[in-house]
Amino acid sequence: QVQLVESGGRLVQAGDSLRLSCAASGRTFSVYAMGWFRQAPGKEREFVAATSRSGGGKIYAPSVLGRFTISRDNADNTVFLQMNSLKPEDTAVYYCAAASQGYIPNKRGDYDYWGQGTQVTVSS
Repeated sequence: QVQLVESGGRLVQAGDSLRLSCAASGRTFSVYAMGWFRQAPGKEREFVAATSRSGGGKIYAPSVLGRFTISRDNADNTVFLQMNSLKPEDTAVYYCAAASQGYIPNKRGDYDYWGQGTQVTVSS
């Protein structure tokens, strides 16, 4: 089992950058693929980005490709989401998730553990 705690969310202006962090504790971090999802008010939770166990493989949702970058530090048990050129439509609660799959999942149901979320608000 792994526990996940997100941090870094706050109110920013459109065009700003923000980096989210997710600290993991418990079982060995490097056995999990890691992902970021987000959920805006009244909407379903959606996939944002994910990285493989080693960090060498990464996938992104089309809406964030070229603006967001996912990375991980297995020595520090942390995964990051660097968000650049933020837009008001990026406003959401951002969740970190861990998957024991051998591939890089992009579906909510493929993830085994979730953090509590961190709020990102982008003003226009």
